[in-house]
Amino acid sequence: MSGVKILEKVMDSDNFTVGGGAASALAGAMAAGMIAMVAKLSTKKDYGLTVDKYHEISKEADQLAKKLIFGAEEDEKAFCKIKDAYALPKSTEEEKKKRLAAIQNGGIAAATVPKNNGFMCKHVYQLGMALKDNSNPNAASDLAEAIMLADAGVRGCILNIKANLLLIKDQKIKSEFENYIQELKDFKGRNEGYEEFIG
Repeated sequence: MSGVKILEKVMDSDNFTVGGGAASALAGAMAAGMIAMVAKLSTKKDYGLTVDKYHEISKEADQLAKKLIFGAEEDEKAFCKIKDAYALPKSTEEEKKKRLAAIQNGGIAAATVPKNNGFMCKHVYQLGMALKDNSNPNAASDLAEAIMLADAGVRGCILNIKANLLLIKDQKIKSEFENYIQELKDFKGRNEGYEEFIG
C-alpha cells in the first residue's frame, strides 16, 4: 500500500479502522521526507556539517519515511486484531477465557506498533535537530515544519500506546510499555526544536 492510500484511509470518515496511530506514523513519514530534502539542499555550501553528514542524514531519513509508511499500514492491521478478538464467542467460560486472552494479545500488538513508530518518529526528530542551525536557511521553514510533525508523531504514538494499555492485564508487560512511553517523552533536545522558528 502506498502512503497516499493509507492517507486516504485516514481522511475517510467512514473508515473506522484507521485513525490516530496511522496518522502519527504518517506525520513522522512526512517529517522524514522533508528532513531528507533539507539535508540534500544543504550540500552546496558550508552550513556547518560535512557533505558526507548531509548525505548520511538524507539517506537515513528517506529510509525512515518508508518504514513509517509501512508502520502506518501495520497500525491498521493491529487494530483489526482487537476488533476480531471482540467478535469471538463468549457463551461458555472456556470461550470467555479465550476471548480475553485474544483481546490482551490484540492490545499488545496494537501497543507495539505505535511504540515502534514512536521511536522512529523520535529518531526523525533528532535528525531534524541535527540540521537546526546547520542547514540551508532557505529551507528553514520546511525544517521547522518537519520537526513539528516529528514531534506530533511522537506524541500521537504515545497516546496510542496508552489507549491500548487498557486492554493489557499482565502488569509486567504493561510496565514495559510504560517504560517505553517514558523513553519517548524524555529525550535530549525535546521541545527545543521549533519554538524559536515561530517566535
